This record gives sequence, structure tokens and C-alpha cells, in this order.
Amino acid sequence: MTTAPSTQMFTQDFWDDPHPVYAAMREQAPVHRLQLPTGVEMWLVTRYADARTALGDPRLSKQGGATQNAATLAPLTRHLLANDPPDHTRLRRLVAKAFTARRVEQLRGRVEQLSAALITAMRTAQRADVIDDYAVQLPIQVICELLGIPQEDQAEFRRWTGILVAGSVDRSGVPAAAAQFLAYLRALIAAKRADPADDLLSGLIATTDEGDRLDEDELTSMVFLLLLAGHETTVNLIGNGMWTLLTRPDEHRRLLEDPSLIPAAVEEFLRLESPVETATFRVAMEPVTYGGITIPAGGYVAISLLSADRDPARFPDPASVDLERPDNQHLAFGHGIHYCLGAPLARLEAQIAFRDLLAAFPRMRLAVPPSELIWRPGVLIHGTTTLPVHLG
Repeated sequence: MTTAPSTQMFTQDFWDDPHPVYAAMREQAPVHRLQLPTGVEMWLVTRYADARTALGDPRLSKQGGATQNAATLAPLTRHLLANDPPDHTRLRRLVAKAFTARRVEQLRGRVEQLSAALITAMRTAQRADVIDDYAVQLPIQVICELLGIPQEDQAEFRRWTGILVAGSVDRSGVPAAAAQFLAYLRALIAAKRADPADDLLSGLIATTDEGDRLDEDELTSMVFLLLLAGHETTVNLIGNGMWTLLTRPDEHRRLLEDPSLIPAAVEEFLRLESPVETATFRVAMEPVTYGGITIPAGGYVAISLLSADRDPARFPDPASVDLERPDNQHLAFGHGIHYCLGAPLARLEAQIAFRDLLAAFPRMRLAVPPSELIWRPGVLIHGTTTLPVHLG
């Protein structure tokens, strides 16, 4: 099994354009053994068919995958994304009611209000940063309101989550960020216990199902997950989607002329530049074989959603943008029992975001050459650090 493609990974050149490396992996070593800069060894699954199988494979344990962070993140890994059945089933049942399609649709009016306010603030300048001025603000404000978290705290937990999602390549700040985040969440939960409100966090504290409820660590971990996943993925969905349009004038023009294509465009943005680069780690509980390669028991497994969704064996002409791509069953939200609980909310926010940004700023263009944009380091999140634009 060749190791050549992995020698190009974990550099800024790779973060800025990982697709050629992933294409080489799909061709040469579709299940690729490599070592992260932190020293963790893992097996990276890169083809669509293998990735879809692995995402739903009960022989791969999420609880085992979470153990690599045991020293610093153990108190924050009791959530459903780091657990297997039956614990996963129980935890998902206790929180799923808050994220049904019907409950999310009830948020539409408030998301539209928040988006309109951000657009109004952007109108005062000729130049803006789509990331800082809009893509970060919208999902953070939504998840803060949903959970009942003070808006003034958002800068702090945005900093903490940024450190934690980059921890796969730089762990230097992880212990301090994890400790600070944990202390903040425990204090917040204590305050909500003492003074409940009409918000999701108060609801999670009170939630029971046939006498079952979340214990303290499960509650802390669940709020951590909702804050992390509730804004990081949508930030990069909006940012990556706008980057896609601003670097492809024909598709940009077509979406301006026909906004009815926005829901399908959101799915294509998710496929083309997945905001989640790799699914969170799993560990093989027994030998498993994908793509003719056997991963031994105990091996850490990472599944590249970004690579899988560019697999030409599944998606014709995968590097192109097709705003009406048929059968677009991308893996950006995962697959199987760990399929993203917040997918309906992310889709709602993204559809409103593209509708409003395109309508308000039809002549928006990049303020710097695409080659000057810097993409975030790490194997978990895929997105630009900034997206400066002229608003026109």
C-alpha cells in the first residue's frame, strides 16, 4: 500500500486545496494508513461506497474512538456522537424532539429576523467579511437563543471550539480550552437549574422519558455538542457555498436569476465542499475490510466525507457545480444512526442565508484573489478563515 499521498497532508497547501491529495488516495490507497501531527495513527477511508458502509458499520465503535481524547475531553464525551447503542439510542431519544422538522420549521421566522438584521448591518459598508460579519453570526445567534445562552458569551465559546476542532493537528491549547469550556458549561447549567427559562437547555435539564433523564456529565456533554455542531458546521456551509459561487460566475449568475434553485444548491455546496472534512473517529472492535484493505482490531478509523463526496464512481464530474444534480445523496451530514441530528436546522439556516445574501448583494465579489484565502487547519472542519468581499 503506497504512502505517497499522505506525505502531502497536514500542510497549509493541503488545507487550502485537499482535493488532489484525496483523488490520489482514492486511486492508489482508498483505505490509507497515516499518522496525524499529534502522533495518533489512523486509517483514512476515502471512497464513497466504503465511507457509506463504514459510517453505518456497527463493528466501528464511537466510544472507542472517543478514548483518544480521554485525558482532556473525557467529561465532554458523554454525548450521543461519542456513544454506541444502547447509550446512543437512549441519548438521541432524549434530545431528538427538539430537532424534528416541524420544530425546526417553527424557528424560520426568527432565523429570518436575525438574518435581516445582519444584512442591514452589512449594508453600511462597501466591503465586508462573509465569515465574520454573517456566516459566524447567524448560526451562533440561533443556537444561543435556542439553548438560552447569553449572546455576550459567544466570542469565548467560538474561541474554545476553534481550538478544539483544530486539536487533530495542534493539541497545545486543547487542555486549557477544554477546562475553560467545561467550567463555563457547568456554571451555566447550575444557573439554569436555579432559574429555568423557556429554552432548550432548561428543557434538557427537565426532560424525562419514562423516568429516564440526562445525568450531569451527559447534560454537559450534550450542550457542548450542540454548541460545537450547532454553529461550526453551518458557518462553513455558508462560507464554502459563497466561496463556490464567487469563484464560479456562471453558477452565481444562474442562482441570482433563479432563487428557486437554492435548496438544491445548498445540497450541492454540502457535497462539493463539505463543511465537515472527516467524521469523528471510530475504532475497529474487530478486523474490518473496506476497499480490499483490512483494518486490524483496535485501529482508529477516520472517514473522509470531503473525499467520498468527490468520488467519480458515485458522482459524475464531481468537481463541477451542478445546481440540479440528480440523486445527490452526499454524506456531509453522515449516514446511519449517527446522521446529523441538526441537519434540518443547518439546511434552514443555509437556505435563508443564501436567499438573503444573494438578494441583498447581487454584485458581491471577492475582495482578494482566491489564492490569498487561507483555509482552516485540521482534519475535522473544512472552511476558509475569512472571506473578504466587495458588496457592490
